[in-house]
Amino acid sequence: MSDRLTPEAALAALSQGGEAPFMRVFAHGSLEIEVYRPVGRDLQTPHTRDEVYVVIAGHGEFINGDTRQPFCADEVLFVPAGVEHRFENFSSDFATWVLFYGPEGGEAALCQESE
Repeated sequence: MSDRLTPEAALAALSQGGEAPFMRVFAHGSLEIEVYRPVGRDLQTPHTRDEVYVVIAGHGEFINGDTRQPFCADEVLFVPAGVEHRFENFSSDFATWVLFYGPEGGEAALCQESE
């Protein structure tokens, strides 16, 4: 991956990287940035840290816990650590940045520790 984090560069690296629908493109401290482009179905499971999606392209439906909502390009979506989530009925051009950050258990775990 080049030192520029552009959608084009990240998606080109992903397409050369093999079968996985995601690739880490940047890491610093607790921040990890991936590019994610599932094909057909989103098979991810809950993650141990908070995450933010920034949709690069496409549209569909996003399931976040008990909530289902439409999404489209340029939208920002947040998922707390441990919450079931996935993309459904997404267009064939769907791709998104994924930003993981903070401690294991998410920032909510920090709030509980300080109480």
